[in-house]
Amino acid sequence: MALKLYKRGKVFHIRGSVAGRQFRCTTGTSDRKKAERVKAEIEQGAWQRRFDGPGAGLTMAQAFIAYLEAGKPERFIARLNDYWEDTLVEEIKPETIKRAARKIYPDATGATRNRQVIAPTVAAINYAADLGWCSRIKASRFHVDAETKTPADLAWVNAFASQATGDGLPHLAALCLLMFATGARVGEGCKLTWADVDLQSCKATIRMKKPTPWTRTAHLPGRVVAALANIGSNRNPEARVFGYAGTGSVTKVWNNVVARAEIDTLTPHSCRHGFATTMLRKGIDVKTVADRGGWKDPMVVLRTYAHALEDQTVTDAVFDTEPTHGVSDATTSNRIKRRKSV
Repeated sequence: MALKLYKRGKVFHIRGSVAGRQFRCTTGTSDRKKAERVKAEIEQGAWQRRFDGPGAGLTMAQAFIAYLEAGKPERFIARLNDYWEDTLVEEIKPETIKRAARKIYPDATGATRNRQVIAPTVAAINYAADLGWCSRIKASRFHVDAETKTPADLAWVNAFASQATGDGLPHLAALCLLMFATGARVGEGCKLTWADVDLQSCKATIRMKKPTPWTRTAHLPGRVVAALANIGSNRNPEARVFGYAGTGSVTKVWNNVVARAEIDTLTPHSCRHGFATTMLRKGIDVKTVADRGGWKDPMVVLRTYAHALEDQTVTDAVFDTEPTHGVSDATTSNRIKRRKSV
């Protein structure tokens, strides 16, 4: 039967069929003229979809709704939805996505524009394409200057942990050791509860959000177990191990400890970076490093963390000869500043 308007309370609703599709929905209005217009738009859209295919008239707002309903990451989507609104997906071209990135984030870096506009916009459109609603799309990324990341090494971690412990911050020292030993991000460390930690079996369940929510079980070396055991706490299973609400609450106290220790200014994330770099330099294969450190794609580890060793004599190894200069912690002595004499 054709679409008909009927009232439920004061609001007009629609029921019936058009172009082979059943409809039963609200118009959201008590004004009959407006309700008639809503009904007409539904009829027009149904026939357009029938004649031109399922993607006819598909808007970015609809694409984003479908994307989120599928449980996809919602981060950045709200701002994109406000920008695109009812723009037709068929009108979106690669260059229009890049233009959108410039308008939404005029002062941002290429990396930010890639991460917060291009990637989620393309992902939403391509999800709609997988549903058969439209064609897939590719969009080139903005150029990103490769950033040299300085990893924390064992000497730096030792100096930091020693200073934090001396400052009466054993929980911060333990957080640093945990990140360096497991590759955990600072946000993941902050979310760790005592229910996630088993000191007897030397294991911790780390709950991750990137690239999608998942969990992994990390081995805790003896030194980390000892550091965790030294944290003063009633160990309520629901209590956070380190007592920090999140990354923001760690930053200031972290930087203060770094300053007092008179060591290079490194961020908490440098510990994750240091985990990967140290493991690779000790000859652990990339796949194992990725598995133990929580990277789903080993190529990320290879591209980001596999630095070349500075010691040129390392090539002696092709003849089974030890390098002339030791490569382990080759630059450590330059990483720790001498404490000022009192």
